[in-house]
Amino acid sequence: MVHDPGKDVPAGYGGAILSRRSLFQRAGLLIAAALPSVPGMAEPSAGPNAQGLSPAMAKLSSYMSEARDRALPVDVVEKAKQHILDTLAAMISGSELLPGRAALQFARAYGGKEVATVVASNFLCGPIEAALTNGMLAHSDETDDSHAPSQSHPGCAVVPAALAAGEQFGIDGTHFLRAVTVGYDVGPRVTMTLGAEPYENSSHRSTHSIATTFGAAAAAGCAAGLNTQQMRWLLNYAAEQSSGLALWNRDPDHIEKAFDFAGAPARNGVTGAMVVHSGWTGLDDVFSGPNNFFLAFGPQADPAGLVDGLGERYEVARTDIKKWSAGMPIQAPLDAVENLQKRHPFVADQVVKVTVRLAPQEGSIVDNREIPDICLQHIVAMMLIDKTVSFRSAHDKARMQDPAVLREREKVHLVPDEELGRLMPRRQSIVEVTLADGTELREHVDSVRGTAANPMTSDEIRAKARDLMAPTLGQATTSNLIDRVFALEKVMDIRELRPLLQRA
Repeated sequence: MVHDPGKDVPAGYGGAILSRRSLFQRAGLLIAAALPSVPGMAEPSAGPNAQGLSPAMAKLSSYMSEARDRALPVDVVEKAKQHILDTLAAMISGSELLPGRAALQFARAYGGKEVATVVASNFLCGPIEAALTNGMLAHSDETDDSHAPSQSHPGCAVVPAALAAGEQFGIDGTHFLRAVTVGYDVGPRVTMTLGAEPYENSSHRSTHSIATTFGAAAAAGCAAGLNTQQMRWLLNYAAEQSSGLALWNRDPDHIEKAFDFAGAPARNGVTGAMVVHSGWTGLDDVFSGPNNFFLAFGPQADPAGLVDGLGERYEVARTDIKKWSAGMPIQAPLDAVENLQKRHPFVADQVVKVTVRLAPQEGSIVDNREIPDICLQHIVAMMLIDKTVSFRSAHDKARMQDPAVLREREKVHLVPDEELGRLMPRRQSIVEVTLADGTELREHVDSVRGTAANPMTSDEIRAKARDLMAPTLGQATTSNLIDRVFALEKVMDIRELRPLLQRA
């Protein structure tokens, strides 16, 4: 198994094997260390344009290489732990769904060197294959986190990439936390710089794939301990692998969508980190010069956006955790119905009509979809009947044909609201309920539960994780995993989590 020079692999993980791959990796590090340095920088550099770096590349690559040794604010550490747990819960629950089952079937058949954990399974595979599989698991449905300003879901690619690379190099829990955090910092800034949702709408490219490819690369590069020069090359390989089309919202099975949002980006990030760690080189600055990333993807973009607030504004703290196991555009309507039911209790039979107002760009994603957890009308109908939406009910496709649910679904009307559209990326909703006795109820949710403006508590996040993980792992293992995530600083090797992440 490949590991850092001088770092022993714990017993039970295969021992230190001096393979051709490890020789190439060590040789690559020696070559990189021997390269001449850029004036004013301690790290090695190479390439004809190394001293003509753009300010964005110089600052970003330094920030990425220093992340493993940079202490994080206490509140940011807590947020990172919450998002790690939330993503692991999405992976484990996702193993029960069609995209997750397809991913596990692929990993089991494809194999690879037994280095990294395949979550919710009983086998290991190579780090690149593990990143792909665990990313697919994490976005098997709509349970994972979401970053509205960048139009991306960071956790579903960043966490799998950090975990796979972390196991490859045997990093500790603190290093893992920092790798995840820098992934959230880097990836979303790329698509925020491009223009986020308006960019996706006009270019037809998938911001969800672009942001997470860069985020996964940053996380994996941090886990691999790449230096500043190597981080520049890593960003080059992330840019070369950036792809994805906005047609993901036409996928009826959520498999291609999981690949676009998470599987491919996690794989791409780990691949980039691994090849650079092994000695591959590249251009020094993919963000400037002829045929650079922004000329190809967004000529009007200002590269300064890549480092805007870097080290001061942590994007993990601006990433939403979903209270409900449903698509992000449905979160505000569910909050609104719950608030109305608490303030003025009613049952489904009393309801004559439900009008849901959403931003047009949000409504189009969830309007009468074939998949239950991203179908607004279906989810709201179940909320009227059950007074809640659980992971199990949100994925019970049979209920889409239940006469009782269909009867309530006919009452739900989606209205595109241009005013709410102008408020994006802040997701809001107005829900109006008319009861049989003529009562008119109205609720405007302007801060969805789980967003930075209305965050879930640690206890709420733990409860959500238990609901998602316990059916697969059991209550005892679930409790142990939650405790270990919130005590990651005490984890000496991230592979210690393996027994808690896999099936017995």
